[in-house]
Amino acid sequence: MASLSDMIAAGRTALSEVESKALLATFGVKSPARVIALDGQALAEAAADLSPPFAVKILSDSGAHKSDVGGVALNVQGAAAIEAAVAGMPISDAGYLLEEMAPAGVEMVVGGYRHPRFGPVLMVGFGGVLVELLDDLVFRVCPVDQADVESMLGELRGAPLLNGYRGKPAIDRQALIDAILAIGGADGLLMAYADDVAEFDVNPLIASATGVIAVDARAALAASNSATDRPPLPDFGPLMAPNAVAVAGASATKPAHGNLYIRQLKAFGFKGPIYPIHPRAGEVEGLTTVPTLADLPEPVDYAYVAVGGSAAMKLLRESANKVRFAQVMASGFDGLAEKQALAAAAWAGGARLLGPNCLGVHAPAGGLSFMAGADTAVGGVAVLAQSGGLSMDILRRGARRGVKYRTVVTMGDAADLGPADLLPWLLDDPETKVIGLYMEDAPSGRALFETLQAAKGRKPVVLLVGGRTSAGARAAASHTGALASDGRVWAGIAKQTAAALVDTLDDFIDALLACQSFTPRYGAPTKRVVLFGNGGGAGVLAADGFYRAGLEIGPLDAAAAGDLAAIDLPAGASAANPIDVPGNILQRDNGRFGVQVVESALMGDNWDAFVMHMNVPGLLTYKHVDILGPLIEAGMQAASKGGGHVALVLRSDGEPAVEVKKQAYAAQALAAGAAVFNELDDAARALTALAAIEAV
Repeated sequence: MASLSDMIAAGRTALSEVESKALLATFGVKSPARVIALDGQALAEAAADLSPPFAVKILSDSGAHKSDVGGVALNVQGAAAIEAAVAGMPISDAGYLLEEMAPAGVEMVVGGYRHPRFGPVLMVGFGGVLVELLDDLVFRVCPVDQADVESMLGELRGAPLLNGYRGKPAIDRQALIDAILAIGGADGLLMAYADDVAEFDVNPLIASATGVIAVDARAALAASNSATDRPPLPDFGPLMAPNAVAVAGASATKPAHGNLYIRQLKAFGFKGPIYPIHPRAGEVEGLTTVPTLADLPEPVDYAYVAVGGSAAMKLLRESANKVRFAQVMASGFDGLAEKQALAAAAWAGGARLLGPNCLGVHAPAGGLSFMAGADTAVGGVAVLAQSGGLSMDILRRGARRGVKYRTVVTMGDAADLGPADLLPWLLDDPETKVIGLYMEDAPSGRALFETLQAAKGRKPVVLLVGGRTSAGARAAASHTGALASDGRVWAGIAKQTAAALVDTLDDFIDALLACQSFTPRYGAPTKRVVLFGNGGGAGVLAADGFYRAGLEIGPLDAAAAGDLAAIDLPAGASAANPIDVPGNILQRDNGRFGVQVVESALMGDNWDAFVMHMNVPGLLTYKHVDILGPLIEAGMQAASKGGGHVALVLRSDGEPAVEVKKQAYAAQALAAGAAVFNELDDAARALTALAAIEAV
């Protein structure tokens, strides 16, 4: 067989089934004994040395699904039946294939395709003719290892079928794993032919107690695109604390984006020089102007460019190495060529580019922000976002919830610098404790994946990905190509990198808050939860919600249960998990009775998280005593002894006076190191996100 690159050069777009199986055989995956011939009579004669029953198939190098064109006949026996099967199929210049039927077993599908961002991606699931109907599939970015494959098999809904079912023997699990690794492992087919194989499919791969055998296989071919050369990555420290800022797009006669940005810099407390860029006016916003970036009196670390597309390109191209980082606000660079031209203009002038179509950088330690009224507090949460508007929501909502930011960097269309470029710097940055990524695309996705994979267990990473539910099906030569979607790929990436993949903006902020408040216990994922509150019905519903989130509300430790029993809780209270103690009991002994309950419930270290849920309006009826403060203190003391994470859920009815008190309670809890949530389900999802991060 000619090399795949030669086939592509000759115009081939797919391999025939025989060629696909021959390629698979070089990686150690067997297929049934077979013969090929140009007509039915010759095929029957060639089958004399094989054992029936047979499968007869039409041969084609187009990659088309044979069953769709009536090109497959099964359980064929005898020469007459072979000739009749061929006669009933479309005429094929490539000929016909006859194979011995494989022994019965579990029909799997194993395949892969070349993702435009992440490179080779592996799919594993239950296959055969029902693969689309069953839709029991999992994905991982290649290469995978044995642990990855074990995880994939465990995630399948039909996983029990592999262990034997209703008297059937268990399959040879290691043989199946080896076959999957032969396709998606470090030395597997997809990695070895990453530049040539666009899609590859084995369906079915029959797994039985005696091993595995590839019954059908197909490959689609395509040459990979060459990457664009880029300058080496810069140090991003000056982006977080620039020495000076140039602003293009401020007007001397009417407010424009540049004017608003200058005012924002002043209000936010930026300490360095600000240079308005204006070709004619001598002064803007009380500052002396400079005609062009090239005329700056000193090199500046940051340029805010809020002018039209062509003007922005000219400014950057002629900036004469006076700008380290330039952020372009303008949109309109929709095509790849336009984005590449803008990046090239920035590089020609010596700058690295953020955007286009982005708002810029929020970095409170450096006095830099794109949003009026932004919180000036300095924290350890860093967010890279491909949406300016959503970044403003992240800042506003996050600040209200208690998230303190190291930085929020909007990336826009990422013509030059993207998340994959800043992520390594943030992982090494001692001031960054938690990393959040909002993605709509994944430029340099392969580098992003490899950085996330290498960094798992170092810092918590939370992923919010837009567009995961968009239709992924497309015209494709393989089941893998047709069934793949970015949502499934991102789910696999999260598993491989121990990142938390969340679904909504509120979940994103809640997960960031949990990671800010808690120190992840890598290798010991959060699972066991003790629920304590002053509402029995809320506790019952919470137990259901936590269970659905994959957490356990199990029996208390024997010592804790015994200690609670010794307290002799009065009627109306429950010492079982979830623990329910009404406010009229919690307030006893100036609030110390509730503290005694908490201390007893958290005896020992057999809990991973303690969640207190309090009905704030109910607590406020006891005006003579602070019930919640001592409870928070008791929970945090238990956590400090290595017990686990402490979360507080403050439930209220939204009445303004209650909300004021609620915020005061929340501030007290946050200052003590607890994470605070609005609803129990929010806390459950945040703890589940934390558990995903801890599962290294």
